[in-house]
Amino acid sequence: MDLTSAALLAGGAAVAGVINAVAGGGTLVSFPAAIAAGLAPLPANATNAVALTPASLASAWAYRRELSRDHRVLRVLLLPSLLGGMVGSALLLVTPQRVFDAAVPGLVLLATLLLFWQNLRPARPSAQADAGAAEEFALPSRPWLVFLLQFLVSVYGGYFGAGIGIMMLALLSSFAGNVDIHRMNAIKTVLASLINGVAAIAFVFAGAVDGVATAIMMAAAVVGSFVGAVVARRIAPKKVRWFVVVLGLVLTAKLAWDRLGPQAEPSRAACPAPRPHTVERGTATARVGLAPTRSG
Repeated sequence: MDLTSAALLAGGAAVAGVINAVAGGGTLVSFPAAIAAGLAPLPANATNAVALTPASLASAWAYRRELSRDHRVLRVLLLPSLLGGMVGSALLLVTPQRVFDAAVPGLVLLATLLLFWQNLRPARPSAQADAGAAEEFALPSRPWLVFLLQFLVSVYGGYFGAGIGIMMLALLSSFAGNVDIHRMNAIKTVLASLINGVAAIAFVFAGAVDGVATAIMMAAAVVGSFVGAVVARRIAPKKVRWFVVVLGLVLTAKLAWDRLGPQAEPSRAACPAPRPHTVERGTATARVGLAPTRSG
C-alpha cells in the first residue's frame, strides 16, 4: 500500500472518529476514503466495521465521567443492543440488502425529525421546578417498549448502520427529560461499540477484512474519537443537538442521492458485476450483501 492510500485511510478514519463521537454518521467519510484508497466495496465495508469499533470504545472512555451516572439506563439497553446486533449481522450474511437499502434514507430522516422535534419542544414545567429531577433519565413505566425499540435500532445497526447514532439519540431523548446531551452521547457510544463489535466479528469470520487497512484506520479512528469526545463535551449542549439534526439531514440527502439519483443505475451498468462473496455455514452458502455504509 502506497503513502497516498494510507493517508486517505487514516484521514477518513480520523474524521469519522470525530463525527461518530459527536453524533454518528462518520462512515459516510471513512467508507468513500477506503474506496478511494483502492479497497473493493465488501472489504471496505468490513474494514470500517472492525476499525471503528475500538474508536467507539475510546469515545466511551473519554465520556467515563458522564457514564458513571447512568448505569441503570445502560443495564436496560445493553441486552437488546447485543441481541439486535447479532440478528442484524446474521441478516446481512443471509439476505440481499437492496430492499432494506431502499428504506434507509427514510429511516434516518425519521430519526432526525424525532430529534428535531425534541429540540423544539419546550422544557417541561416539572423540570423547571426541580432541576435535580430533570437531570435524571425517566424510564417509561413499560421498560419492554424501550427494550423493543432499542432492539430494532440495533438490528438496523448490525445490518446497515448508517445514522445509528442519530437513531439512538432520538430514542434516548424520548425519556431523557433535560438530561445533558453529552450523557446521551456517552450511552450511545457504548451501545454503538457493542453493536458494531458484533458486526465486526461476523465480518472477520466471513474473511472479508483487509488487515493492513484495518490497522491504519483503527489507529486513526481511535485518535479521532477521543479528540471528538473531548471537543464535543466543551460545546454547549444545544449546539451539539442542532449539529446532530443538520448532520442527519445531510446524511439522509446523501443516502437518498446515492440510491435514487440519476447516476445510480448507470454507474452499476458501467461497472462489471462483482463476484459474489460467499460464506460456508455447513451445507448452506450465504451471500454477503455489499453494504455501502457501516456503523455510526
